[in-house]
Amino acid sequence: MTTQNTTCYCGNRQPYEDCCMRIHLDQKQAQTAEQLMRARYSAFAVQDINFLYESFYVATRGFQNKKEIQKWAEESKWLQLQIVRTNINTVEFEAHYLDAKLNLQIHHEISRFKQTEGIWYYVDGDLLS
Repeated sequence: MTTQNTTCYCGNRQPYEDCCMRIHLDQKQAQTAEQLMRARYSAFAVQDINFLYESFYVATRGFQNKKEIQKWAEESKWLQLQIVRTNINTVEFEAHYLDAKLNLQIHHEISRFKQTEGIWYYVDGDLLS
């Protein structure tokens, strides 16, 4: 996927290279749970499966299937991220995407995050739709 001169997928209206790509490449740490959520959404859009896997909290990482994450990322066309509500450790969001059959889907979730030694991780989430 070409990312040069692309507006970041997370919706911040910055170039991807100056926004989430820096987090994906470990050049910058997410400063908040929302920033990590945005970086994870962008990682789905650019199919950065390693970032998605490594951004899981260590206690829940072992329960994740990288092949399933990759399949979902590859089969979907990611259209828009909408942050509904955020606080220190949770982010409610809607991820709009087209599935493999080109049907519009909305993944509505309340995600939980944990910060350990200054690094934010995705713990888990409750699917709302």
